[in-house]
Amino acid sequence: MNSANPLIDQSRLDAISTASFREAVPYPWINPEGVLTEAAFELLRTNMPPLDVMKASFGRKRAHGQKPHDRYALEYRPDLDIHPAWHQLVAELNGPVYQRWLARLFNTRRFRLSYHWHYAPRGASVSPHCDAKRKLGSHIFYFNTADEWDANWGGETVVLDDGGRFSRASAPDFDEFDRSWSAEAIGNRSLLFQRQGNSWHGVKTLNCPEDRLRKVFIIVVNADTLAGRLRRLFHKPDGY
Repeated sequence: MNSANPLIDQSRLDAISTASFREAVPYPWINPEGVLTEAAFELLRTNMPPLDVMKASFGRKRAHGQKPHDRYALEYRPDLDIHPAWHQLVAELNGPVYQRWLARLFNTRRFRLSYHWHYAPRGASVSPHCDAKRKLGSHIFYFNTADEWDANWGGETVVLDDGGRFSRASAPDFDEFDRSWSAEAIGNRSLLFQRQGNSWHGVKTLNCPEDRLRKVFIIVVNADTLAGRLRRLFHKPDGY
């Protein structure tokens, strides 16, 4: 694919209303299908970065007593030796169509994007948490399909409603929340959410076979602040 064949489907972005995003409960989120064109999804899915270039992050202690978020991770860099389609995708994400869409939904243009891949094996989970305050939100693209991933294995992001009861500096379990919504995470799906004080979310323990991985590409929407610029100056990834 090249610039004559965009990877992002602008018509899908345009069809998402600002109100449907901002008025979602318990905080702004949407789970659209087809933000990537079908051809783009297949091209990217079949050319994911190989596992041997990922960094293993297992048993890493988290704040507030929350359980580790075990995974293999890779932070995007322009010099990464990956399929050219991924570099094209990042160029489109940094371009006017996607940036205007995010600005419309988030009601701000003061953000910077960072990107990373996460691969999670059997037994991994993402314990319920609220993202760091430096983040405005995240856009998660899922890259497992029905022919190689059973929905019963899990892998969907769970949007959680605590009714305002929990401090973000706490470690509640999934069953302690008042309500929950599971994002569709198989096929050409993504999840965009905006961080607020109560933006709890997580992924329940994966029950996939040993030879399978939950694969996602995450766009982190970082607040464009002095603190964020200092983090980048000292080479600290925004997305963690």
